[in-house]
Amino acid sequence: MSLPLCRLYLITPPKLDDLAGFGRTLAAALDAGDVAALQLRLKDAPDAVIAAAVDVIFPIARSRDVALILNDDPALAARLGCDGVHVGQTDTPYAEARRLIGRDRMVGVTCHDSRDMAMEAAEAGADYVAFGAFFETETKQAPTRADPEILEIWQETMEVPCVAIGGITVDNCTGLATAGADFIAVSAGVWAFSDGAVAAVKAFNIAIAQGLALRA
Repeated sequence: MSLPLCRLYLITPPKLDDLAGFGRTLAAALDAGDVAALQLRLKDAPDAVIAAAVDVIFPIARSRDVALILNDDPALAARLGCDGVHVGQTDTPYAEARRLIGRDRMVGVTCHDSRDMAMEAAEAGADYVAFGAFFETETKQAPTRADPEILEIWQETMEVPCVAIGGITVDNCTGLATAGADFIAVSAGVWAFSDGAVAAVKAFNIAIAQGLALRA
């Protein structure tokens, strides 16, 4: 029987005013510990700004075998060669996102606190579903609050990976790994960490490992 896995899924800060500086921070953070994916989330930014960000961060992520996921825009994700796209319930519908980005790239879907939404997305072919928010978050306005039990139930009944998101920090992520999250999605918990992003990635990996030890 294989051991359960849970990996870190980073989300960029909402604004990247210093792309070169963020690139250096990102490279150091990705070198500090296991990271599965990086979501580029620049809400309402022009395509040119997003493309410039991809030019900087994609080579950094790719050289470390970290998937680059673009938020919201499957057509732009396909055009820029990203590894996938993440769509919310008010964004491009899954079927259209899949059509635009193709079968060889990932599509993840926000499902809030709803197993029904998640099952519908999984059955349609989503590569992962995201539940949240699990805690208070200032990164984005979260319309729902999810209970860790949803991760336990999902893990017991479905094979499509699930992502836990929303207000997750080093101090509160262990229980989500124990409950059944396949990925822990974090933004401010890394970039605003008091000791810096490198220390945050190291601390998250330790906390996730502790959660997996309890889950095994």
